[in-house]
Amino acid sequence: MTNKITFEEAMNKIEEIVSKLEKGTASLEETVELYKEGTELSVLCNKMIDEAEQKIKVLAKTKNGLEEKDFAENE
Repeated sequence: MTNKITFEEAMNKIEEIVSKLEKGTASLEETVELYKEGTELSVLCNKMIDEAEQKIKVLAKTKNGLEEKDFAENE
């Protein structure tokens, strides 16, 4: 995955790959390549989600007003 791809584009591509694999008409070699590409896209999507979660800040009311907390602190 050398070019920058958005999360939505990656998910759409994964859906296309799954559809092709479900049809069962691809050759063995093509199936392996599709599986490999889908796996790489899945890893990329998970990385994007992890990065987005790290950026999310949740505002929590405190006795001193509002305070920013990391997303993970509220799990």
